Order: sequence, then structure tokens, then C-alpha cells
Amino acid sequence: MTLTPQEIRALPKVVLHDHLDGGLRPETLIELAGEIGYELPYADPDMLAKHFVANANSGSLVKYLEAFTHTMAVMQTAENLTRIAREAVLDHARDGVVYVELRYAPEQHCEQGLIMQQVVDAVQAGLEEGVSDALEEGYTIRAAALLCAMRQADRSLEVAELALANWGTGCVGFDIAGPELGFPPAKHAPAFSLLRDELFPVTIHAGEADGLGSMSQALGMGAARRIGHGARITEDITDFGTELPVLGHIAQYVLDQQIVLEMCPTSNVHTGTAPSIAEHPIHELRDLGFAVTVNTDDKLMSGVDMVSEFQELVDVGWSRTDLFEVTLAAAWGAFLPYDERADLADLIVEGYGLDE
Repeated sequence: MTLTPQEIRALPKVVLHDHLDGGLRPETLIELAGEIGYELPYADPDMLAKHFVANANSGSLVKYLEAFTHTMAVMQTAENLTRIAREAVLDHARDGVVYVELRYAPEQHCEQGLIMQQVVDAVQAGLEEGVSDALEEGYTIRAAALLCAMRQADRSLEVAELALANWGTGCVGFDIAGPELGFPPAKHAPAFSLLRDELFPVTIHAGEADGLGSMSQALGMGAARRIGHGARITEDITDFGTELPVLGHIAQYVLDQQIVLEMCPTSNVHTGTAPSIAEHPIHELRDLGFAVTVNTDDKLMSGVDMVSEFQELVDVGWSRTDLFEVTLAAAWGAFLPYDERADLADLIVEGYGLDE
């Protein structure tokens, strides 16, 4: 039975991979840009939204990332960061999301005098306000933050220390983001060494614009518990998509350890990581038992939300059971203590009516 958008919206969802700077409301971006005299490509929300999607749908991660210049311009004050984080949480709640980890790079929000701890404080205030606003509208959502270091920069150790300092007060994990090709995890070895010693949760963008070498470093030296995207794990699976695939040692490790793959179907198509939703490797990887999850990545840039992501998968054959399984995998993959993940999993089971 085909699910309607209304039925999909009502299902509980978990988002593990969503960038705060990639998900602004077009109206908010236009308003905040006007306040500082920053010129955007369009002043009309619909036209601006279409512009971002057209830019994203270039088949190039580098081109995709260029659009963040516009959002970063308005994310340099505590007030704006709090507002944007608040709206991000509320928007997810309205889409049926019950848990979201929003990621951002503190180092990118210091152009007007903020220090990185002030950035973290401002975003955390917004997350808390968003949860409160959602509750007033009748939605229950929990929101946490992942701190990103930019892989083309040299502040990863500083960001890792910042993440540790804020562990337990909203920050639940660490990531490196930005252009993957040419900037492997090895460039940030001191940060990952510190995080390994402290047993701090790590997810790493890998297997999107670069291949197995990037994923191997993420899993080994980076000790990543999850992989951001990871679609190119298929390069380590001979005869992928056939009845007799043969897994290489990296793919076998990811499968055996149930390393969560934070897949973002629409974004992966836009960056050229997958040719289409129908041909995305998420389908076969799911069938092989990999811990695949579905995420938005950048709501503004790709013109998506969790309802549309699920709808795209339903349109190519996914069932309600398929949606449940990837959501449950996301719940267990959240960077939360075991008992809290168990509670989240129970919430998913209840929301799908499977506890009766």
C-alpha cells in the first residue's frame, strides 16, 4: 500500500545527518541578509529556494558547497544563530522528527567577533528554544548538536577540545566536514587521537566525494562509530547489485560492526554520488543488512525535508516496514546513552503501532 505524504508525516523519524547552515528557511535568510545589506541571488523566497536546488543539482560536491557562502553571511551573531537553530528544530518537529542531531562548524561563525564557545552557547540556546516551541505546538522532539571541524582548515584539535568541554550539555559528537577529496582524516590525526583517548563519539564524512581510502581512515584512525554518507562503500563490494556480491574487508567490517551509514538520498544525487534515487545504493545495502539510515543533509540546499525524503523512497518501492527499519537503525545509532537509545527505539516502535 502506497503511503500518502500525510501518513509519512505522522510517522516518527530520526535525523542523524543535518547541517544547520544548510537548512535555513528561505524567508529567514532573506530577512537576515537584508538587515546586514548582504545581497542574495533572489529576494523572493520561492525563487531563492529554487536557485539553491538548481545550484545543488550540479553533480559536484565542490559546487554544492559554494552556496554556503550565502548562509554563512547571516550566521555570525549569537542572536541569528539562536534563531536559526530554533527554527531548524521546530521545522523538523513539524515533519514528525522525534530526535535530531544538528551539526555545524563553530569556527565558521567567528567572523564578527564571536569565540567558538559563544557560538556553541548560542546554538544550544536555539535548540532548547526549538524543543520548547515544538512542545507548545504539540510536538515532542529532542535535539542535540554535533560539532564539525572543517577538513580544509587546521582547527580540528581546537574543535575536538571544544566538543569535549561541552559533552553532556548538548554536544554529543564530533565530525569533520567540507571538501572530502584531498583532505583525508589523516590531516586531523591529533584531534582523532584525543577523541579516541576520551572515548568520544565520532562520525566522519567519508565515501561521498572520495572512495575507500577515505572510509578506511575514518574507521581506523578516526574510530568513527558512524559514516557520513558512505555511499561509496559499494566500491569494496564485488558484483554489487547481483545475487552473489562479495564484500571486501572494509565493507565486511562496516557490516559486521553495524557502522551506521548516514545516507542522504537526494543530496547524494545532487552531488553525483548516486545517479538517481532509484539507483541509489541504499536499496541494495539495506537488503544486505547494512545499518543504513535516511537523512536530509541540507534542507535548503537540496529542497528537501524528511517527509519528501521518505516519499522519494516510497515512490521507488519502499514499504512502511522499510521506513521503520531504517528509522530504528537511526535510533540505535544516535549518540546517546544506551538507555536513552532504548527509549527512543521504543518510541519508534510505538509510533509505528508495533507495540500492540
